[in-house]
Amino acid sequence: MSLVQPARSSLPLELIKLLRPYQWVKNGFVFVGLLFSDIGHDVTLRGSVLLAAAGFCLLSSCVYVLNDMLDQKADRAHPVKRKRPLARGTVGMGQAFALAVICGIAGLGLGAMVSNVVVAILSAYLVLNLAYSAGLKNIVILDVFIIAAGFMLRIFAGTWGVNISPSHWLLLCGLLLTIFLGFAKRRAELMTSEGDGTTGVSQRPVLYDYSPVLLDTLMAISAAGTIVSYSLYTVSPDTIALHHTDKLIYTLPFVLYGIFRYIFLLHRRGGEDPAWTLLTDAHLIIVGALWLAVTVWLIR
Repeated sequence: MSLVQPARSSLPLELIKLLRPYQWVKNGFVFVGLLFSDIGHDVTLRGSVLLAAAGFCLLSSCVYVLNDMLDQKADRAHPVKRKRPLARGTVGMGQAFALAVICGIAGLGLGAMVSNVVVAILSAYLVLNLAYSAGLKNIVILDVFIIAAGFMLRIFAGTWGVNISPSHWLLLCGLLLTIFLGFAKRRAELMTSEGDGTTGVSQRPVLYDYSPVLLDTLMAISAAGTIVSYSLYTVSPDTIALHHTDKLIYTLPFVLYGIFRYIFLLHRRGGEDPAWTLLTDAHLIIVGALWLAVTVWLIR
């Protein structure tokens, strides 16, 4: 019998890992409407958007936990996902389910503090992800559009949910960007499966329907669409009238560099997780900070 027992204090850390807090960076999409609105100085409004973002953080963690519960067996065969708490057995299924319920209820509760619209959006996000996990993730093309829909719901929570009218150009740009990130994720997963045999494909069957050429083409189309739509947004007469500046076009180089850098990292280093790539690459961190700083300086 082993004399070495697992440290009890490690359970809270494992539960935190199960929540994947680094993925909360995706909920930055909730703040897009606030950033590009003419009422971003409203303190009450800022608080509402912050609550909506917090609700999405908790609800997205709820979804991650439920996904890990459903994929526990498959994750054990994956070279990276086998390190997750449920796959390693450091967190029990009962503990994981309780954590998911707590996060789900708390997330919806925060949304209720903002508006019924935010609650509806959060509920739609939960249902969408459950449907995705139940089988829609195995339908080629539709799988990526569902991922993009999750991001668009974040934007809607930070706009319609708090009575901000989003620009149609901004919604289009957000849609194309998230579709690009979705296809890039599939491209990275395909590269991983090519590197370790069929592990990646067997865990995500939809990869059988994708090919490198197809994904590269879809990425190119969506990346080009993102760049064009963002460019048109910055020079739109409505945008210029709203922010009293025609200088937003000067933020385009940051967007170009960020997209090109991400594509470079994808092909050079692989990686299945856009959020982790964003948080760990110095180039993306710096260009993102510069884009935000220049944008805020120009429109405030």
